[in-house]
Amino acid sequence: MLGTLALPALSATPASAATVPTAATATPAVSCHNLPPLPYAVHTKAVTIRSKASSKSTALGVLYKSHKFSVSKKSGNWLYITDKTTGVKGWVSGTYVYRDVRMCLD
Repeated sequence: MLGTLALPALSATPASAATVPTAATATPAVSCHNLPPLPYAVHTKAVTIRSKASSKSTALGVLYKSHKFSVSKKSGNWLYITDKTTGVKGWVSGTYVYRDVRMCLD
């Protein structure tokens, strides 16, 4: 009976003394949290460009998924954009135009 109790205690000592490289020592020093945010993208086929940050304002044009554009300011859930493909400036809904979320696997 005493030998049975001593055997698990002896077998546990070498296993805990062994050094195994951990994921923390194997990962690079650069974390994905330090990377710049992803660019804005159109997440539907097309979005109406409006004169004001309101869905009831005048439509100025259409921003398609294939268009190049830049975002200069935000107001609530609205983004003021410049459509570089057509030259139209105006407001689009942040419901359809937003940044993708970067997935960090730490």
